Amino acid sequence: MELSWQVTRPVTSLKRFLNQQGVSHRVFSDLKRDGSIRVNGQTVTPAVDLQVGDAVTVVLPAEAADPAVATSREPITVLFENRDWLVVDKPAGLNVVPGPANRTDTLVNRIKGHWLAEQAENQVPHILTRLDRFTSGVVWVARHRLANSLASQLQAAHQVDKRYLAVVSGQVADDHGIIDAPLASDPAGYNQMVSPAGKPAKTEYWVVQRWANATLVRVKLHTGRTHQIRAHFASLDHPLIGDALYGGPALGGMTRQALHAQTLAFTDPFTGEARQFSSEPPADWQQLLRNLSKES
Repeated sequence: MELSWQVTRPVTSLKRFLNQQGVSHRVFSDLKRDGSIRVNGQTVTPAVDLQVGDAVTVVLPAEAADPAVATSREPITVLFENRDWLVVDKPAGLNVVPGPANRTDTLVNRIKGHWLAEQAENQVPHILTRLDRFTSGVVWVARHRLANSLASQLQAAHQVDKRYLAVVSGQVADDHGIIDAPLASDPAGYNQMVSPAGKPAKTEYWVVQRWANATLVRVKLHTGRTHQIRAHFASLDHPLIGDALYGGPALGGMTRQALHAQTLAFTDPFTGEARQFSSEPPADWQQLLRNLSKES
């Protein structure tokens, strides 16, 4: 894959210039080993000096599919796809990455089948926003090394807006709140727990609707810890409906945690465009809301 930039201000080295374009040390090493770098059409070494006005072009090596990853021909719901990104709408019940419980039909296996069918140049999905198996909604995938590096920088700088819908048990008192509490793995189980020894975690929420024994909230993640929304609301004694791991009650016929990744927004580092993607809550979610309204 070929990418080009124009040098518009003095720089001290080619490596520093490429780093300013988001080329990480790892991607730069891949370029030196398997790709190529050209300045004004001429192949150069990393030691070349750059001048204002120079045209820098890199050719990233193609990323071949991992033969150890099984191919699934099951379909995926594509919300957006271009040279750099793939955004999909993940159904509840589908694992994102292969693991002991499922190595043949996860989202990664399905993406491999999708890209093999279209004979894509790069066939290694870089998952950027991983969802739990029983959480539905938007998943963002980078299609090559540089996109992965740039997206990781956006996330580290808190420049990716991720919003969820959740139905939690009980009536949340405040219309708006921020849960700022570190999370750590529970040594006695598979869950996460609030702990001063944990990693910083920040969840913001807005109440959308209240019922007699449940509350619909819109949630913004300011960090991306494992089970963050589930663990944070459980710590407030408002575990998600259907979330057995965190003690959430079974209400309204919901058989999974009532969590849906609704929107994702960011400024595309390649084009400068504002991108926003959204997913409509699935049928079981809609039925849950109807049942809660009937029961109230």
